[in-house]
Amino acid sequence: MAAASSSDYNGCGAESNEANSKWLDAHYDPMANIHTFSACLALADLHGDGEYKLVVGDLGPGGQQPRLKVLKGPLVMTESPLPALPAAAATFLMEQHEPRTPALALASGPCVYVYKNLRPYFKFSLPQLPPNPLEQDLWNQAKEDRIDPLTLKEMLESIRETAEEPLSVQSLRFLQLELSEMEAFVNQHKSNSIKRQTVITTMTTLKKNLADEDAVSCLVLGTENKELLVLDPEAFTILAKDAVTSLCFGRYGREDNTLIMTTRGGGLIIKILKRTAVFVEGGSEVGPPPAQAMKLNVPRKTRLYVDQTLREREAGTAMHRAFQTDLYLLRLRAARAYLQALESSLSPVSATAREPLKLHAVVQGLGPTFKLTLHLQNTSTARPVLGLLVCCLYNEALYSLPRAFFKVPLLVPGLNYPLETFVESLSNKGISDIIKVGATLVPCGR
Repeated sequence: MAAASSSDYNGCGAESNEANSKWLDAHYDPMANIHTFSACLALADLHGDGEYKLVVGDLGPGGQQPRLKVLKGPLVMTESPLPALPAAAATFLMEQHEPRTPALALASGPCVYVYKNLRPYFKFSLPQLPPNPLEQDLWNQAKEDRIDPLTLKEMLESIRETAEEPLSVQSLRFLQLELSEMEAFVNQHKSNSIKRQTVITTMTTLKKNLADEDAVSCLVLGTENKELLVLDPEAFTILAKDAVTSLCFGRYGREDNTLIMTTRGGGLIIKILKRTAVFVEGGSEVGPPPAQAMKLNVPRKTRLYVDQTLREREAGTAMHRAFQTDLYLLRLRAARAYLQALESSLSPVSATAREPLKLHAVVQGLGPTFKLTLHLQNTSTARPVLGLLVCCLYNEALYSLPRAFFKVPLLVPGLNYPLETFVESLSNKGISDIIKVGATLVPCGR
């Protein structure tokens, strides 16, 4: 018997795999240059001839413009540019008139582009959302020149971190700018009204009146702000907005754990908790700590405590007067010390609102070389400090400082900025003197 070659075995194996496979390999082209995802694919009889085409919302890789492609078999039949990146594609019947050719809807950003016979037919834009009141107030202040760009940036960042509503596109673009570009951007856009626009994240169709395959359908849009919009296929107006308005949990029918929800558009949603569901208790404790319920071991009242209580009861008025006298003396001494510090320029806190600064000095070392650390802090609540210069004034016959001048960076309110230098004592007799630290603000352009 003749031996069979390896090529014969491979050929027979390939034929056997193809015969047993549930799929036929109709076409394979790794260089088709189609870049998309499932939501941007649709199959439809666009010309009413019984032959279905493939509609592709192509993303346009490598910085290329997005395109709408229609494929007949393996070949691209038509191709047209899109104004923005597509998010979803769907085909639907808009009317009952002949010929019964479906329209093509392509969702992109806040808009839905409708095509009939592969030509632009209608554009629907989502309604604008109300802006954040705090964001609107900040831009109104910028319009009236009552707020500087740095403070505007800081306040917008605070709103972005804490507010539930996202910022407008104008504010988001402003937060991405460099420090040198902020003032020009504010001057250019401060007169514009704040607009907040949501985008479409998903799209499908819903039969309007009949459940037939060739019935008129409505477009259903899912937006980024958790809304569900149903559009009329003829006038392209919003028929319904669905958002959950009420919740109820309990026994319903024969099920104990049932969650019932109603939507703003009048919808009803019923969810039943699975009997096999397992919930893991969280690590954080709820309610007061266990130590709060523990009784304190209060010692018994001693004879000294009782005598002291009787003394305070009998001489309460005299003790209160002595306390008030000592308190007034303490306030007087503190005021005199503060006045003396201001007069000798030794105060660690700025006395003017133009320079809201706090300075704290720390000296380390045993000598003759010491380390001097100046801790600067901006005591303002919202306004940063820019263009600050710090200089050390000292007796050059007693001390030597390799660095006596500092150009301070931008001081953010509340943060501590350390400035370090070394001090060398030149006297061998142990003579010491005061090193004064002065700070001044200069315009940023100098």
